[in-house]
Amino acid sequence: MKTIKGPAIFLAQFAGDDAPFNSLDSIAAWAAGHGYKGVQIPSWDSRLIDLKRAAESKTYCDEIKGTLAENGVELTELSTHLQGQLVAVHPVYDEMFDGFAVPEVRGNPAARQAWAVEQLHLAAKASRNLGVTEHGTFSGSLAWPFLYPWPQRPAGLIDSAFDELAKRWRPILDAFDEAGVDLCYEIHPGEDLHDGVTFEMFLERLGHHPRCNILYDPSHLILQQLDYRGFLDVYADRIKMFHAKDAEFKPSPKQGVYSGYQSWTERAGRFRSLGDGQIDFKHIFSWLAAHDYDGWAVLEWECCLKHPEVGAREGAAFIRDHIIEVTERAFDDFAGGGTDEAGNRRILGLD
Repeated sequence: MKTIKGPAIFLAQFAGDDAPFNSLDSIAAWAAGHGYKGVQIPSWDSRLIDLKRAAESKTYCDEIKGTLAENGVELTELSTHLQGQLVAVHPVYDEMFDGFAVPEVRGNPAARQAWAVEQLHLAAKASRNLGVTEHGTFSGSLAWPFLYPWPQRPAGLIDSAFDELAKRWRPILDAFDEAGVDLCYEIHPGEDLHDGVTFEMFLERLGHHPRCNILYDPSHLILQQLDYRGFLDVYADRIKMFHAKDAEFKPSPKQGVYSGYQSWTERAGRFRSLGDGQIDFKHIFSWLAAHDYDGWAVLEWECCLKHPEVGAREGAAFIRDHIIEVTERAFDDFAGGGTDEAGNRRILGLD
């Protein structure tokens, strides 16, 4: 068993143009002030990191780690969620996802995809230079517009989409393998990898690539009405990252999983701050401790009601209080009689 590392916080939802959220130094101090021990950095945010420079310069990476250490925190992982999304985009989403890319490639899907792929390759090198062994991302989506089987899907449509998705990601996964880093896909609605079945479809096409792994976020599973506890058991060997994010699902006579195009506050399923939703985190933290999870518990704050500063402050305490410092001995060791192989055989009546 292992004691989970944490608490840590994903900085994507907090970074901004105003202090203390506008530089790595100040946001690290803010995070430490709330009791966080680690930070997960969004690689697309130039206020916090220069990804290209991190991929090219070990000295720069040492400076990043030094800045964090001076403020009492360490780097947990990098994230390329926005760039990963752009590795595979169905044309219906071209305009809506253009804002995830740099201005010079917007309006040009081919150039945007090439930029996104380059970003992932840079992230693999940067992760190695920073000494982290996991990386979080999105898969992107070619098949998502056809999620519901009406109109009837042409035979082979989904197979073609997943064949192409695997083809695009295979060289990226190989680059992460070369860097010694696990690439962890956040299982998330809107992505082609949005549940266990779709992850398996992807994994099979990749020949069960060792670097193809999972960022476990139970909030996205409960909003789809998946068994988020059982998911841990089924994919135990692939879960390498963990976002601690709460959610609730309250169906009504008027709406269910699809939530009728309503805003987040009016949806049957909605994200909540830690402790305010329905996720059984006692079970999750116990499971992770018992199954030798070697990573961090990282707060990803997304709540439709609570102020982010309050969510961050409460989230650090919530994670800290749920981390189990694992025991080094069995509780009944005091009653152990001690024996040897010969004694065992006598007890079993074999001699």
